[in-house]
Amino acid sequence: MELDRVVRRRRMVRNYDADRPIPGEVVERLLEYAVHAPSAGFSQGWGFLVLTDAGDRDLFWRACSPEVTTPWSEGMQRAPLIIVPHSNRDMYLSRYAEADKGWTDKDEARWPVPYWHIDAGFASLLVLLGAVDAELGACFFGIPPERFDAYRAAFDVPVEFTPIGAISIGYPAPDRRSPSLKRGRRPVADVAHRGRWGRPY
Repeated sequence: MELDRVVRRRRMVRNYDADRPIPGEVVERLLEYAVHAPSAGFSQGWGFLVLTDAGDRDLFWRACSPEVTTPWSEGMQRAPLIIVPHSNRDMYLSRYAEADKGWTDKDEARWPVPYWHIDAGFASLLVLLGAVDAELGACFFGIPPERFDAYRAAFDVPVEFTPIGAISIGYPAPDRRSPSLKRGRRPVADVAHRGRWGRPY
């Protein structure tokens, strides 16, 4: 599929065909896309938990979701694949303390923007775009911070890895469009500035 079509077709899908598993080679391809994301200093401080077994996916939803079932959660829980991207701050602080970078103090204050989260987000976007290219649907969503401990305990996730969210993936089933879309997409002229802020591109 052409990149232009992939980008324009990408949307968050919240309902899936539970009877159609994703071939293993497609899952591997999505992960290969993820590790081709850019990262500061080529730190690659990410990690991905891949949940394909029904029991593991059920455990994920029990650990990470409120007790109340909603139409949203019912559709999401039909996804045959969940990928949880994580960031690792310590890998970045250590990388930039190496000789070619020279920040030996590992001071987090040198990072006014947490690139460990940003780079894991880049990797997540490549997974989302790869899903579209494979004729799949996907949705990036958050894990509530009060559920982090339960999530870590359920899947033995080391404390240095922070889940930045999760991605449900599967063959799309009919779902309702998000009411947020009524806001409309902001035009380029509203968000891009030429040469000086306030001059529309």
